[in-house]
Amino acid sequence: MVNGDVAFTLIELGLIIIGLAVLDRFARRYGFSAIPLYLLVGLVLGEGGLMKLPFSEDFLHIGTEIGVLLLLFTLGLEYTSEQLRKGLSSGLPDGIVDFLLSFPPGFLMGILMGWGPLTAWLLGGVTYISSSGIIAKIIDEQGWITNSETPSVISILVFEDLVMAIYLPLTIVLLAGQSLAMASLSILIALIAVGVLLIAALNYGKYLSHLIEHTSDEVVLFSILGVILFVAGVAQYLQISAPVGAFLVGVALKGPIANRGRKILSPLRDLFAAIFFLFFGLQINPTILPPVLVPAVILGFVTTLTKLFSGWWSARRAGADKVGSLRAGSILATRGEFSILIAGLGMAAGIESQLGAFTAAYVLFLSILGPILAQIVKPLSIAYHKLIA
Repeated sequence: MVNGDVAFTLIELGLIIIGLAVLDRFARRYGFSAIPLYLLVGLVLGEGGLMKLPFSEDFLHIGTEIGVLLLLFTLGLEYTSEQLRKGLSSGLPDGIVDFLLSFPPGFLMGILMGWGPLTAWLLGGVTYISSSGIIAKIIDEQGWITNSETPSVISILVFEDLVMAIYLPLTIVLLAGQSLAMASLSILIALIAVGVLLIAALNYGKYLSHLIEHTSDEVVLFSILGVILFVAGVAQYLQISAPVGAFLVGVALKGPIANRGRKILSPLRDLFAAIFFLFFGLQINPTILPPVLVPAVILGFVTTLTKLFSGWWSARRAGADKVGSLRAGSILATRGEFSILIAGLGMAAGIESQLGAFTAAYVLFLSILGPILAQIVKPLSIAYHKLIA
């Protein structure tokens, strides 16, 4: 790349980050989440939009991955080992209800669209899995991390990601046309890896915290970031969700180092999180959306209702009030990066040309609707607590 190209790319990147700051200022001034704005700007500036930005696919992919990992890591910092143990032991019914309500609508829509069972299986996964990245950002923006319903939301997210440890290897084997024995082996490896990561996070986090502790913030930053990327990479290689690995690193850190890590990584997290949402929009071509927009929006409304119910039911079981339970459901309605990943597996296998466009329309609709729902619930929460005070 010649000097002029480098200069032009730097200028564009600088203008984009300044634009993110302007969008964030605007959103904060009027008291709503900036996430829908980031997504819409990405849609306008991406493939098929008004102006395509000349970034490589590798740059886009790495930017989005780091954003999600840092969001889930900081969410894990707020979730202690004891809370994780309790959530995993008591949250099984919540996770089962969430799956039974959210997977079938996608599968049935795939059948109604005239697609084969394997494509319908993929669409069921798309509608089942909520967006951990967007949800973590909403919880942080709205200051809901200490709310009574938040542990139930996180328990469902952890359960969903653990289900993905079975779903993804099985799907990859099915798409490749391999045997049931190969599928069983892939699932067994993934489950063993999940178990090892969970045991390490729950029982040996204090040793990791001790190793990372240092008087220099720079050393702490490099150490934590390196561990996050390493564990997430290992998790991804073993066909587990990389965000689950990052989340468990956050859970594992204990004591003062957890507070230092949160403080040191927060600016980096906010930067990459904003880039994640922008780049997510950049990867969606708006010209492919119209033919599948109506069924995708219909499915979006249906699965929003199913997530509202499963979030409500889980939070009520955990003792949250009515508004908090509604808030839990509204947060879970958001779909995002994992849904795109699942559709991408099908597209790479060449099984259904419309699956990518349908998923893009569905995810874009819910990634905008979810933060808006959360914003609507917030004033209801304030009014409710004033009423009972």
